[in-house]
Amino acid sequence: MALNRKIAYINLTTGEVKIKPIPLEVRKKFLGGRGLDAYLLYNNTKKGCDPLGPENALMISGGILTATCASATARTHVMAKSPLTGLLGSANMGGFFAPEMAWAGFHHLVITGKAEKPVYLFLHDGEIEIKDAANIWGKTTTDSQWAIQKELGDEEVKSCVIGPAGENLVAFASVMTGVKNAAGRTGMGAVMGSKNLKAVAARGTMDIKIAHPVEAFENNKKFIDQITSAKVNQTQGSLGTPFIWGATNSWGGLRTHNFQYNQLENADDIEPERIDEIATETIGPYHMAGCFGCQVHCRAQYRIPSGPYAGKYDEGPEYTSLGAFGAEIGCRSAETLLTGNHLVDQFGMDNLETGSLISWAMELYEKGIITDKQTDGLELTFGNDEAALEMVRRIAYRKGFVADALASGGIPATEKFGKESFDYLVQVKGMSNLHSDERATPALALNIATASRGSDHLRSRPAIDLYHLPEKVLRKIYGSPIPYDGPINSEQTSYEGKSWMVFWQENVYMGVDCLGICKYHTTFLGATLPNFEDWPKVIYYNTGLEFTPEELWTITERCNMLERLFNLREGLERNDPVKGDVLNHRYHDEPCRRGAPDVIGLYIDKDKFDTMVDELYQYKGLDKNGRPTKKTLKRLGLEDEPSHLV
Repeated sequence: MALNRKIAYINLTTGEVKIKPIPLEVRKKFLGGRGLDAYLLYNNTKKGCDPLGPENALMISGGILTATCASATARTHVMAKSPLTGLLGSANMGGFFAPEMAWAGFHHLVITGKAEKPVYLFLHDGEIEIKDAANIWGKTTTDSQWAIQKELGDEEVKSCVIGPAGENLVAFASVMTGVKNAAGRTGMGAVMGSKNLKAVAARGTMDIKIAHPVEAFENNKKFIDQITSAKVNQTQGSLGTPFIWGATNSWGGLRTHNFQYNQLENADDIEPERIDEIATETIGPYHMAGCFGCQVHCRAQYRIPSGPYAGKYDEGPEYTSLGAFGAEIGCRSAETLLTGNHLVDQFGMDNLETGSLISWAMELYEKGIITDKQTDGLELTFGNDEAALEMVRRIAYRKGFVADALASGGIPATEKFGKESFDYLVQVKGMSNLHSDERATPALALNIATASRGSDHLRSRPAIDLYHLPEKVLRKIYGSPIPYDGPINSEQTSYEGKSWMVFWQENVYMGVDCLGICKYHTTFLGATLPNFEDWPKVIYYNTGLEFTPEELWTITERCNMLERLFNLREGLERNDPVKGDVLNHRYHDEPCRRGAPDVIGLYIDKDKFDTMVDELYQYKGLDKNGRPTKKTLKRLGLEDEPSHLV
């Protein structure tokens, strides 16, 4: 059955590999994927461990539904203590790796230690080998995957790998699979690099027995119809995630020139329709690519149209790439955007963090805090496309004073650039903000301030708050599976009722990450997409496990609380400017300067925001300082953690 997939503990220092079953008790408490990884992280790392030290445990996993008859169960999750933030490190990517890992017999890996020389792991039909990676070290992410396939003599081998950025311990290095699938946030690629682990490869031919196959197939047909009928997914299947950028920029919800403006003007060359004109590569009759088992196909395929990288193939760009190599750095060229997207994919770097830190450096250069001497004569000015792309290369290889500083992350870089530079660093918990501007959207601002891995749009973002849905509809969504009769408001600029929306979305996103499903297949951008009421059937038909919607809600609460416990153990404090649930002061002090009339002049009211945090803490069962009460821990069955159940 799907539940027969194993967990493997690999010590790279000793070469020891232990393979164990995952107890049913653990499945029922944490399901799999990110939730079970949070349990493993809390139980297998010591307080204060060095994120780049051998004692940091690295988890790679699939969800409990991965490789079953359930739709879009492609997601691979990677977790460890973050070298970027010193708190929870967690990243998620699509593609085809997690299903291949499941067919090879595994749902979870726990990797500790450090190999003496570069190695990679090979998972195949219940076995794990540690193999020499000397000939692969130094290669880009795509070349690395091709080299592994060639060495193993099998084009069906799927790998998750690091590129030069991970090898050079760039604090926001990503783990990659395929051409562009990136576990990008929090520096999981650097953790792999610190262990001399170049890749994890998988090839599986093992059957996965489905508990109720006929019912699973029939239910999945309904699931697919629900997903593909949503207008948001139909749009993504045509334009990809850049459609979000186009809509957001038009009303003034983008962070541009670091945080000085909230709209990029005269940007026709990077609008989603323009990218769609360029992205003409096809697989068969399709120019939009998809992940395993997915019907949305949300990413385009393209070749860079001109410049020194003309003709190079890549996929995307994603919404975040338009921010990283467009809005934030003030560049308006499709060539620059597509080239920047290609470089971070090949080097293995988080596009969001890369663009945000370069834009921060540009503002510091503009203000004279960074000098020409420190940039080696490179003019780090907004709109300087060549300088932006050169910084991407320099960061990946840590070349030069500024690039080396940025490669360590924003907070360490402030020590080199001077304390004044901290004021302009738009971050939460040490991780740079998304390129969106939440000053006009208090709910989204609360999301980024309190998300478990730092500033984040994929952990608790109530994105449908932007749709102005009727309050009756909002109550139907946010009143299930747990009844809610508190305040709610369909106006995106309101503070009323938004704390509950953030809390609800936090649990939904944990749910899909435990199942191994893509967030575009739940209530993220589509209000009619599946959530707690739909999941019990798909879990039962595929695994045989029975849950009520309310029980699944409790599981997601439990998993989110484990992430909170880890962060608290590693230094999270509510009002700490570096490790707290707070926003950069510019959210409160500098009003929006551009955009629609209902956006211009808005900012986040500090007192109202603090009240929102108080409300969220109450919903989560935390005290005023953000720590769980004894009653909460007992209710969630976490009073005895770490319990070392597996």
